[in-house]
Amino acid sequence: MTQQITKGIKISVETHFEGMFYKNYKIHYAFGYQITIENQSNDSVQLKSRFWEIKDALNDTEIVKGEGVIGKQPILKPNESHTYQSGCLLTGPFGAMTGYYNMLNFSNSRSFKVRIPTFKLSAPYALN
Repeated sequence: MTQQITKGIKISVETHFEGMFYKNYKIHYAFGYQITIENQSNDSVQLKSRFWEIKDALNDTEIVKGEGVIGKQPILKPNESHTYQSGCLLTGPFGAMTGYYNMLNFSNSRSFKVRIPTFKLSAPYALN
């Protein structure tokens, strides 16, 4: 598990390899991840948007950004958490993801970024 705290918001990430398959005559490697966002601050916050940088073993980079996570913009009161699952496809058995969430603090109406720690994606059979 990978974890990081930014401005009282704790991000925890767990990953798993889903398998590989062919798409458009290429092998793709599917990875899943579960993220828990925990509000350890004294203020209520809302996740407004996300930014991801996904790199594969060949250093190809994909940028993903958009509102919320899996169609939601969760509001977290102090000591509340939100967990969701998602995934990505890589063209190689190794890669990594990093990024940030744009959050809104309801106490002062200010936006702030919460860093998502870099986490590795790797097919277990390729770890020799």
